[in-house]
Amino acid sequence: MLTLKKPTKQYYSEAEAARSLCISLEALHEILDTQIFNAEHPRPAVLELTHAELLLLTIWAVPERGHNVLAMPSRN
Repeated sequence: MLTLKKPTKQYYSEAEAARSLCISLEALHEILDTQIFNAEHPRPAVLELTHAELLLLTIWAVPERGHNVLAMPSRN
């Protein structure tokens, strides 16, 4: 049976959000500026994100590969 755990934090800072998405802070700002905010409604100077918002941001986030990660060959 699958059990869901309640997130440990209610709000995440931008740096914590970027770290949990495995992207840089600049990449997070780019996603926010292109997908959510616009010239009429710019990104606030200080932003806190909820766990649900982080989940939605995973749609646009492309994790950065570390130098210690090796791609596995395909089995075909």
